[in-house]
Amino acid sequence: MDEAILQRAEDLLEYDFEDREVLNRALTHSSIAESRKESNERLEFLGDSVLGLVVCEHLHRKYPELLEGDMTKVKSAVVSRRVCAEEARRIGLDTLLVLGKGMAAARELPSSVAAAVWESVIGALYVDGGMEVAEDFILSALESRIEEAVHSGHHHNFKSVLQQIAQRMFAEMPSYAVLDEKGPDHAKCFEVGVTIGGRTFGARWGPNKKKAEQDAALAALEELDVASVNDSGEVEVDF
Repeated sequence: MDEAILQRAEDLLEYDFEDREVLNRALTHSSIAESRKESNERLEFLGDSVLGLVVCEHLHRKYPELLEGDMTKVKSAVVSRRVCAEEARRIGLDTLLVLGKGMAAARELPSSVAAAVWESVIGALYVDGGMEVAEDFILSALESRIEEAVHSGHHHNFKSVLQQIAQRMFAEMPSYAVLDEKGPDHAKCFEVGVTIGGRTFGARWGPNKKKAEQDAALAALEELDVASVNDSGEVEVDF
């Protein structure tokens, strides 16, 4: 591979490879490689796993109150093929991928191929520099996306947000209790209240316990000046 391409890649990645052959493979598409083993496909496979692990570990460490389902949604949002392709194009990695003549003649690199080169480079960083190097690269690119994805899900799970706030402000976990119920068995409504430590917040009614708990959590967030409803009726969370 052209030395200039490898140097440009290192400049974009802000990392100097001990073994440039690893970087060379990461930038070699199967359409031009002598065999698929010489292409970036194996590094792409590895990089995909490293990417998922880094994002999951970051979510587990930084957002201790996110439930498994919430973490799954955030991970799916930030490690999608679309995001990987966008990140490859953002720093120009897609322009450095060495392609066969048929692929090179295309007017624009397919998103799947752009995503693959980003993941293969992650794999190369991991092989050459270890987890810390790969993690630094991934989080420098995705941390703001992760934070945005976490916060964009707040209007769906106020209980999760309140858990984080409660631990931060009170060092306590919220406690929910059914205060009242009404209606026939097939269409009951429930009134749920939430307390944190010794503080009790306004109760809310809901068509089921789950909805009532979510609304009670939102009421607590509003009382704590963490959440508000804008003119469009959308809930905004700020913490």
